[in-house]
Amino acid sequence: MANLNRVQLIGRLGRDPEVRYIPSGAQVVSFSMAVDRVWKGQDGERKQATEWFQLEAWGRLGEICQQYLKKGSLAYVEGELRNDQWVDDKGEKRSRTKINMNGLQLLEPRRHDEPPPPPLEEPAIEEPF
Repeated sequence: MANLNRVQLIGRLGRDPEVRYIPSGAQVVSFSMAVDRVWKGQDGERKQATEWFQLEAWGRLGEICQQYLKKGSLAYVEGELRNDQWVDDKGEKRSRTKINMNGLQLLEPRRHDEPPPPPLEEPAIEEPF
């Protein structure tokens, strides 16, 4: 049986994308996204809760996020869950779950003076043979 680790979200950015560089020189862009969940409670009233997700985008996708997204932007993202674990400055074990992005679609109309984002090239898939 094959494995699957795929996440799809539609939401609004909670902050502007932030760029950082890892020791190898690779660029990573990170930001948070809020996704609302709506349901009817037992009393029949409409209820709403917001879930927050941390996202990272690498390479060309990260550059596109940095260029076209800002706090409040509505976007559809695809990716996979990743769990980071580390030891903080106090020696305590820490962890967090984030989404490593591999797809993006902007869901708001562009301003007339803004160029469209370039298409992303599909990554080459290596065959196991």
